[in-house]
Amino acid sequence: MRFVPDWLVYTLALLAIVGGVFSNVPDQDAPPATPDSVEREGATLPPPSAFDETVLVRVDSPRDGIGTAFSINTDGQWLTARHVVDGCEDVSLLVAPNRYLRVEKVDVSQSTDLALLTAYPSLSPVALDTSPDLRIGSYGFHVGYPQGRPGEAASRLISRSKLVTSGLRRGEEPVLTWAETGRTSDLSGSLGGLSGGPVYDSDGRVRGVIIAESPRRGRIYSASPEAIAEFLAEKGVEPIGERPLPFGPDTYGGSADRARQSLQVVKVACSVGDNS
Repeated sequence: MRFVPDWLVYTLALLAIVGGVFSNVPDQDAPPATPDSVEREGATLPPPSAFDETVLVRVDSPRDGIGTAFSINTDGQWLTARHVVDGCEDVSLLVAPNRYLRVEKVDVSQSTDLALLTAYPSLSPVALDTSPDLRIGSYGFHVGYPQGRPGEAASRLISRSKLVTSGLRRGEEPVLTWAETGRTSDLSGSLGGLSGGPVYDSDGRVRGVIIAESPRRGRIYSASPEAIAEFLAEKGVEPIGERPLPFGPDTYGGSADRARQSLQVVKVACSVGDNS
C-alpha cells in the first residue's frame, strides 16, 4: 500500500467542502421554485382580504421610458399601466420598425395603476375576460417588451396581494400575484418594460394588466379582472375581442410573437420633455 501524506488528505477534504458550498449558491437572477401548492390548477382564488400580503411600490417623478400596451377593441383603444404613461408629454405606439404613432388621448385611473390610450385602431384586439373566476395554479403568460425588446414570461397564479403605492402617488389596490416559471431564453434580470402588457391564460384570454415585479422573489403582479372591469365601465368603454390565441407552457414564445406581429400587443414610448 502506498503512503499518502496527511497534508494531502486534509487539502483534498478542504477543497471538497469549499466546492460543495459554492456549487449550492443560487443564481441571483433565477426565480425561486413555484410553491408546491400551485403545481396544479386547483381551488378558486378567494376574494381580496385584510390578510393578503402587502407589496410596497414607490412612484417617482415621470421620466422617458418604454412600456407595453394592448388593444381591447377596434375603436383604437388600448390598455396599459398608469405608471407607464402618467406625466408624459408625448406618448406613442410602435407600429412598425422605427415607426411610432402618437397617442391622441390618455385617460388614467385615479384609484388603480391602469390607463386607457386612444390611438390608431388594431384589427386584432385581445379577448378580455374580466370575470372574477380565477383558479390557484392556473397559467399566466406575460407578453410585451421587457428591457425595451420583445420578450415574454410564463407563471402560475398563487394568490392575491395588496399593492401599496408611495412617493409621487399614494394609494393601495388589490392585485394578482404570479410566480414566474419561465421566460425568454436570453432574458435575464429585470422585466422592466413589460409593465402595461397583458396576462394571457391558457385559452388565450387576457386576465390582467402587468403593473409590477419582484425580481429577487420571481413574482409578477397584475391588476385584477375586477379592477379592469370597473375602470372600463367608468370610462364607458366596451372591450371587443372574439379570437383568443391559445398559449401553453411549451408554446408561449410563438404565441407571444404572433400577438406582437398582429399589433395586438405593442411597445409604448413615453417622453416627458425638458424638465429643466
